[in-house]
Amino acid sequence: MAKTAWAPFPLDAKGYAYAGDALKKAWPKLHAGDCEPWPDEKRSAALLQAAGKAAPKGVDAKGLAGSLQEAWRAFHRGDFQAAFEAGEQLGPIGASVAVKALGIHATHLVDSDAEKLRRFEQAAKIAEAAVGALPGEANSHYRHAFALGRYSQGLNIAKALKQGIAGKVRDALDNTLELAPKHAEAHTAMALYHAEIIGKVGGMIGGLTYGAKASEAEAHIKKALALTPASPVAHIEYGNLLMLLHGERKEDAAAAAYEKAAAIEPLDAMEALDATYARDQLE
Repeated sequence: MAKTAWAPFPLDAKGYAYAGDALKKAWPKLHAGDCEPWPDEKRSAALLQAAGKAAPKGVDAKGLAGSLQEAWRAFHRGDFQAAFEAGEQLGPIGASVAVKALGIHATHLVDSDAEKLRRFEQAAKIAEAAVGALPGEANSHYRHAFALGRYSQGLNIAKALKQGIAGKVRDALDNTLELAPKHAEAHTAMALYHAEIIGKVGGMIGGLTYGAKASEAEAHIKKALALTPASPVAHIEYGNLLMLLHGERKEDAAAAAYEKAAAIEPLDAMEALDATYARDQLE
């Protein structure tokens, strides 16, 4: 990854610094969507113990807490390269921030389809290692689902289905929601899992082969919106879901969902990119 250019965050990041105690204070809102626990010393000690041999060498709980907090500060202010590199250095314990930084940057700031695919494949491998080392962490599974899902979107449908990616994504999301039932981003992803399969192969085949149901898609997105009503991406994906399931019949409702996303005041760089994307789609 070191040889790959990282496009800088293109917006004003002054409001997203979260220096000192500001990060802890804002953490519940910043991580309402992914349920990432606050990485204090107690949490870090538990992660070191759980990771065992996969834990980074020569790092104690206090040092790990500081490193994780700095990595997340970099993520929230839009320094995605620094967040990725800091997380990657910590191995599976840093996978959550590393994969999220790599994935959000690739989603919004990488133009090349081939490069996007390469980055999501890299993210999936990092997340897969985290699942092996920290299977009790909801975000080990969620980051794996996220990366695989984005990777599959860059493939043609036949290739993605042949590789069995849909089943892997579904299993990872099931594991996430079993560990964290209020994981809004996982509910959003599960909604899109159902909707995308139905949109690509139809309701009958999607239901019989993959268990995809429009009612499940709608239930999961409703849950995500209830958990995170101020999340731009939840409204964006609701709009996408409406188009996948209903097409032009729900075009106005989908546009309204995008308008809601565009109007939300972002809390960090990721949300700013999401809101900007929504505005661009409306123009």
